[in-house]
Amino acid sequence: MITLNDRSARAGSVLRTFTRSTTMTLLVVALVGYIALGVTSSGTFFSGPSVRTFLQYLATPILIGLAQMVALCVGQLNLAVGALGGFSACLMGVLMADSGVPAPLAVLAGVATATLVGLVTGLFIVATQINGFIVTLGTMTILLGAQHRLSGTRTIDGYSETLRDLGRAAPLNIPLVFLVALATAALLAAFMYRTTAGRRLLAAGGNPLAARLSGISTNRQIVLAHTVSGLLVGVAAVVATASLPGVNRSVGGDWLLPSFAAPIIGGVALTGGAVAVFGTVLAAFVMRLIDAARAQFSLDPSWVNFLIGVVVLGTVVGGRVHQSRLEKKGKAQGRPLTAPVDAGRPTDTALPNAGGAR
Repeated sequence: MITLNDRSARAGSVLRTFTRSTTMTLLVVALVGYIALGVTSSGTFFSGPSVRTFLQYLATPILIGLAQMVALCVGQLNLAVGALGGFSACLMGVLMADSGVPAPLAVLAGVATATLVGLVTGLFIVATQINGFIVTLGTMTILLGAQHRLSGTRTIDGYSETLRDLGRAAPLNIPLVFLVALATAALLAAFMYRTTAGRRLLAAGGNPLAARLSGISTNRQIVLAHTVSGLLVGVAAVVATASLPGVNRSVGGDWLLPSFAAPIIGGVALTGGAVAVFGTVLAAFVMRLIDAARAQFSLDPSWVNFLIGVVVLGTVVGGRVHQSRLEKKGKAQGRPLTAPVDAGRPTDTALPNAGGAR
């Protein structure tokens, strides 16, 4: 029988773990940063229009961060996030503006296309055994060419007013697109933590050898991860299309760094086996704060990118050092490593596994 003392002890243990986690650190940074920007702007940053604008353009970083996170959880890197999002956005714009396709059908076509590209990418990685880094690099190049073919040098802005209205809708100054991003994050968290398919993804990314011995097909998990990643990119493309005044070949061009920065800063390991949905959302919030600070203080955008890049590299190096210490501690105490090395994987794990099927 579980007593009240046992429950209190467990709750205390969970609370202590959370207070020492990356998520807690990000939560504090987000709160302090938001308050600081509000104070330095003499309260303007707290006004309704400012809050609405801030949250409206936070939706896309959240979604692309989640899309990259799903690929990372199985040890994959998806370099095509920005190109796929830009292509899907331009496809929806062309369908609505040039072909007169109703907005719901155009949105469905854009999301379905992004999901299909993710599925084909995963299947190609599994079928050819080519490194996933190379495959998504090739996919990115193809999609950039297709995006340019669709939009050319013009900006497509003659699409559905209904979609624009949804992008501008903000009940109580909370944009609808931001609520869509939060709902997507909640559904993804439920999928990853509460469903068998989600737990298999984590198992395949954390220890491929043990997963195979347990009857889990790592190939299927790679395909599923890229498919879900494509679906999330498709949702991000819808949000971007609804929020922007028009779409062109530049859409998605600056998505790659934020897509990696959000999950990595949020606590996701490049080696796979873990996700951090709330941490990714908070990391996207912090990066949006940095962007807002850049606009408020007229900072050079190159310095902002430099800062984010340094933080990402520092997080990766810090995670690697921490993992090395855990491995040394486990060896010193005579315990097996927490993540046994696959027989087919190189013993030097200084670089993340971005490879193909395992």
